[in-house]
Amino acid sequence: MEPPRWNGIGGAGTMVRGALWLLQEVGEGNIFTKQQVREAFPGVSQADRRIRDLRDFGWIIYSSSDDASLSPDEQRFVRAGVAVWDPAARRQAQTKAITAKERQATLAADGYQCVVCGVGGGEAYPDSPNETAVIGVCRRQVLLADGRAEEQLVTECKRCRNGRTNWSVDIERLLAELQALDDDDLRRMQRWVKRGRRAPTPLDRVWYQYRQLPVESRKRIEGAVTGINVGNC
Repeated sequence: MEPPRWNGIGGAGTMVRGALWLLQEVGEGNIFTKQQVREAFPGVSQADRRIRDLRDFGWIIYSSSDDASLSPDEQRFVRAGVAVWDPAARRQAQTKAITAKERQATLAADGYQCVVCGVGGGEAYPDSPNETAVIGVCRRQVLLADGRAEEQLVTECKRCRNGRTNWSVDIERLLAELQALDDDDLRRMQRWVKRGRRAPTPLDRVWYQYRQLPVESRKRIEGAVTGINVGNC
């Protein structure tokens, strides 16, 4: 069903109209400013905050703290989430909403670090020093040893979370892979578990940067790597 026009939906709140405005006037991937929000919703108090509330429904909206290329007055509409103008879809999303208490407990349990890449909230990424990590809490499906599937909460940074869908973890398979590690890798794993994090090594940082290069630039690095003399061990 085609969504209603943002300026023609009667009785809708600012968040709903703001979602439609983003879709119909801004477009995914594009930048908008606080001034544009004020002009679109004249006389509406805290219209910018109502649009930010869309993040609770899976909408991805970056500010300058998420994307260093943005000015403080700019935001980027990255991707739409739940169709909040549909009451049924909004109610369904609200039943799955993570409470403030659950969010705080999960962040604390994970040491305020992304469980995927290990970056802490407010830290710069090793491969992108100008990009500051923003962490949040999301649901992860876990397949338990007894075969039951259960949704559990984890901490992820926005960069790791973006584009990730239907990612689940099989506990039984993970335990089998753990037991198959050789002694050196197992000792390394034990150190990481004890510390609660794995700090990126210089090799990790070089690898992250290499993998993000366009194919032509990767070929240049491949040639350089091949040409470097490695000392005999």
